Amino acid sequence: MNIVVTGATKGIGKAIVYKYASEGFNVAFCSRSQEDLSNMEKDLSAKFPDIEVLSSPTDMSKKEQLTAFANLVNKEFGKCEVLVNNAGVFIPGTIHEEEEGMLEKQIETNLYSAYHFTRALIGNMITAKEGHIFNICSTASMKAYPNGGSYCISKFALLGFSKVLREEMKEHNVRVTSVLPGATLTASWEGVDLPPERFMKPEDIANVIWSAYKLSKQTVIEELTMRPILGDIE
Repeated sequence: MNIVVTGATKGIGKAIVYKYASEGFNVAFCSRSQEDLSNMEKDLSAKFPDIEVLSSPTDMSKKEQLTAFANLVNKEFGKCEVLVNNAGVFIPGTIHEEEEGMLEKQIETNLYSAYHFTRALIGNMITAKEGHIFNICSTASMKAYPNGGSYCISKFALLGFSKVLREEMKEHNVRVTSVLPGATLTASWEGVDLPPERFMKPEDIANVIWSAYKLSKQTVIEELTMRPILGDIE
């Protein structure tokens, strides 16, 4: 069994890789940092010697790099049972004040990466008549936040993509789940003066995604919304 996770050396993506590795899945993952990838690959191989580990330095906002990673996965794994589109970037700002290019930058990373990467891998799922795609959206996909700017726009668009994909994949028996986490203790919140207890843990997201995958094949959770117990942080 194989899983592919983008943006996977930190936070939610990393927690998902380790969860599935602990369950015996072969794992393929990417990030922009070769050093982070190498360290994570060594650690995974040491902790889970019976699985295959595949990584590649990839900037998911660059279509040529994304395509190269997808080709590598298709060559080495053939098909993947689980795809997690997790790569993303958060740059706060307001629409009328943010720097020129912020919309394009966040759309390319948060939306286009999932669109193009899914298209590159989904063929094998359709042929096999099985598979599960998780798109890591955000509570910002359904509620605009102050200082959310282009980030909210990109996450609204990602949820739209996920909803369309869900409809299209029904006849192919491929499950699609939109995951909408609230504030999670990841690098996006570095420097914020709040206690760790105010945030969700990345491992909580990973465990819920695993639970959704383990449901019977005739059942799909279309949307998963998770928030800290005290609610959103704005």
